[in-house]
Amino acid sequence: MTPEQTKAAQQLLAFYVDAGVDTPLGEEAIDRFADHPPALPQADEYRSATKDTPVVSRKPSTDAIARPAASWRPAEAGPAPPAPDTAAMAAREAAKSAGSLEALRAILAGFDGCALKTTATQLVFADGNPQAQLMFVGEAPGREEDLEGLPFVGRSGKLLDRMMAAIGLDRSKAYIANIVPWRPPGNRTPTPQESQICLPFILRQIELADPDILVCLGGPSAQTLLGIKDGIRKARGRWQAYHTGTREIRALATFHPAYLLRSPLEKRLAWRDFLAIKAALAQRI
Repeated sequence: MTPEQTKAAQQLLAFYVDAGVDTPLGEEAIDRFADHPPALPQADEYRSATKDTPVVSRKPSTDAIARPAASWRPAEAGPAPPAPDTAAMAAREAAKSAGSLEALRAILAGFDGCALKTTATQLVFADGNPQAQLMFVGEAPGREEDLEGLPFVGRSGKLLDRMMAAIGLDRSKAYIANIVPWRPPGNRTPTPQESQICLPFILRQIELADPDILVCLGGPSAQTLLGIKDGIRKARGRWQAYHTGTREIRALATFHPAYLLRSPLEKRLAWRDFLAIKAALAQRI
């Protein structure tokens, strides 16, 4: 292949890995339930068998479609995750037992009720100062966050840093987390079941951090934590009451930095929200 074709192939493979693809498929159907499937050919055997074979484009015959070809069997899978209702109940009990943020992190690391844990690289728990007055909560980690184990470290995280700096803050003066602490494959949106399973953990995390001001970054975060039914453009900029379990604090919804990267004209509205955050913090000093 030419260097350009090699680079394109590498980028395609990287996309497949990010999307969670882990099983190769051939041109013929595979009977994955066969009792004694033939062994998969070794790489050397495959290369020698195909070395002088020209590549031709063909449609599979009707025989090939009708006859399953058992040439590969997947490895034995681990135990299936519990049903969503069972997992959510287990999450509530586990989160309730955490007496500190360190304990909550350890409980999350050992929690197997969310299937996202099996596809993510690592747990993305939090960043910043847990004693800060201000807490940001987003939706879920992305690729860079999954690799580094910290929330908001990719492009949207860099924008969040600049937004905080514009009102005189940095990560030492804020606490940052996500509703879902594991990256969904391909950066897809977490399913409602995944969010509900993880919800008890972020609720307990907010309760233990006990900030004075909670900022929901993006519509999913605002809908999950504040019960807002409106779209984020209509809901943003309005102060809400959030009950931590021990007291009531002020909460505000604003745009997610990833959305602002796609819609830069909305930064003017986000700037108003951050000025409101600055004023609210000044009242508590």
